[in-house]
Amino acid sequence: MALVVVSIGSNIEREHHVQTCLDALYAEFGELQISRVFESEPVGFEDGRNFFNLVAAFESEAGVGELQAWCKRLEFANGRRKDSPKFSPRTLDVDLLTVDALRGDIDGVELPRDEIVKHAFVLRPLAELLPEHRHPINGERYASLWADFDTDSQRLWPVDFVWQGRHISHAS
Repeated sequence: MALVVVSIGSNIEREHHVQTCLDALYAEFGELQISRVFESEPVGFEDGRNFFNLVAAFESEAGVGELQAWCKRLEFANGRRKDSPKFSPRTLDVDLLTVDALRGDIDGVELPRDEIVKHAFVLRPLAELLPEHRHPINGERYASLWADFDTDSQRLWPVDFVWQGRHISHAS
């Protein structure tokens, strides 16, 4: 079994799509480790709708290609369009961040995803969820990467969020 980590984001009907994503992940893969949910300002987008972002981790025996295909099917099932521009509003964005310590192009997927070290909306929830885990390429702990991150460039803040009747995220 490999530890799979995905990032989840939405800026259209955010609560609904994040809950639907978590339900689908749980139904497919079982027990989830889930970070707090963060609201973040869009990065690179013309449309100023804020995102909800979080990270989830789970165990799976599926291959990288299978995992990637599953994530894309989930996005499309939730209204994501293949022809939508890269920087446009989205119902659901589910990206493979890591699969254990795999590195490089595996089944057409570059691992680890480079957004880990580029975007606060990926690194902060990852660092909170798995602070002692290490980046597969540079070997640094996620908590250390977050401590060194330039937080002035990308604003985000935790929000209250309920999934399956449990508060999985608190604003404070």
